[in-house]
Amino acid sequence: MNVFRLTGDLSHLAAIIILLLKIWKSRSCAGISGKSQFLFAIVFTTRYLDLFSSFISLYNTCMKVIYIGCSYATVYLIYLKFRATYDGNHDSFRVEFLVVPVGGLSVLINHDFSFLEILWTFSIYLESVAILPQLFMISKTGEAETITTHYLFCLGMYRALYLFNWIWRFYFEGFFDMIAIVAGVVQTVLYCDFFYLYVTKVLKGKKLSLPA
Repeated sequence: MNVFRLTGDLSHLAAIIILLLKIWKSRSCAGISGKSQFLFAIVFTTRYLDLFSSFISLYNTCMKVIYIGCSYATVYLIYLKFRATYDGNHDSFRVEFLVVPVGGLSVLINHDFSFLEILWTFSIYLESVAILPQLFMISKTGEAETITTHYLFCLGMYRALYLFNWIWRFYFEGFFDMIAIVAGVVQTVLYCDFFYLYVTKVLKGKKLSLPA
C-alpha cells in the first residue's frame, strides 16, 4: 500500500467520522443530504459484496465493514433517529437521474460482464456523482455549516489522493484501471469549486455562502 492510498483512506474515514459526530452531537441532521448518504450506502453495499467471497487483508476487510456500517448508521440517523430535523424540502435532487444512467452505463462499459463486476462498476460510477444531491442542497439553501464543509473537504481530499494513488500504481506496479480513474477525475472535478470556496472563506473563518 502506498502513502496516497493510506492518506486517502484516512481522509475518507475522517469525513465519515466528522459527519456522524456532527449529527450525533448536535442531535440534528440539518444541512445534510439524506439522498447523498443513501447513495453512498448503495455504493458501499454494491462494491463490497466480495466480503463474502474473497479475503485480501485484515485492513481491507476492516475498512469495508467500517464503510458499510457507518453509511447505514448515517442513513438511520437521518431518516429515523433525527428525522424531525431532516430538511427534505431542500434535499430535492432527483436521484433517479443519477442511478438510472449509471446503471445503464455499468452494464455497457465494464471490465467483465459478470454480476459482481457489474455491481462493482456501478458503485464506481455512482460514487463519482453521489455527492451531487449534497452540493445541490447547499446551493439551494445558499450556505453550509462549517462542520459540513469540513466533511465535504475531507471527502474531496480522499478522492483527489486516490488519483495520485492510481498514478503511483501505474508507474510502480504497472496497474491501470481506466474506469476507476475516469470516475475519480469526474468526482474530483465536482469538488473543484467547493475547494476554492473552502480555502478562500472557511479557512479564513468566514461562513461558506453560495448563490441560491
